[in-house]
Amino acid sequence: MKVRVKVCGLTDEAALEAACEAGADAVGLVLAPSPRRVTLARARELLRRVPAGIERVLVFALARRDELSRALDLGPDALQAELGSEWPELSRGTYALPVLRDGPHVEAHAAELSRPRSTAASSLHGALMLDGPRGGGRGLPVDLERAARLASRHPIVLAGGLTPDNVAARTCAIRPFAVDASSGLERTPGVKDPERIRAFVRAVRRLERESLEVST
Repeated sequence: MKVRVKVCGLTDEAALEAACEAGADAVGLVLAPSPRRVTLARARELLRRVPAGIERVLVFALARRDELSRALDLGPDALQAELGSEWPELSRGTYALPVLRDGPHVEAHAAELSRPRSTAASSLHGALMLDGPRGGGRGLPVDLERAARLASRHPIVLAGGLTPDNVAARTCAIRPFAVDASSGLERTPGVKDPERIRAFVRAVRRLERESLEVST
């Protein structure tokens, strides 16, 4: 089982370095109101430190077209925003990562948004993010059964309440394409713990190795 890892809500060099060195496939910088919010100027500085091969995602909540357009000037690999955002025309090399909030209608929304997958092994292009209800960064988990049904039909980036301690169990139960953590990797709101970041990535990679050993 190959599971991509996105570490979101990074605000400083130490946490960004920990995520990249641990083997994250993608990193996220938040430009929406949040304890993890960074300015465009700060986001530009941090993006420059991301090594080649790791996707750089700029994260919004419900966003206006002008907000997303300004973020494109930073040259991210992806813009992440909630369903209902006003998407600008994206330049080649930048893709949209739509966010769905868990709830009774999420499967219908996902069916409307399903798109072709990227051929890049580590890319989140074409995936849909499934997060907990009532907004990101709150650490609210998704419904396991509903998420598993969704993941069986679409490439899902699973978010909402993931930590180094529960990511393996929830990944086995849901079998998402990728996992995304933010608040579960923090010392205090908005301040990432580099060791928790490393532990999170290790837990996912350990699960991959164990599943490979079972299959062989």
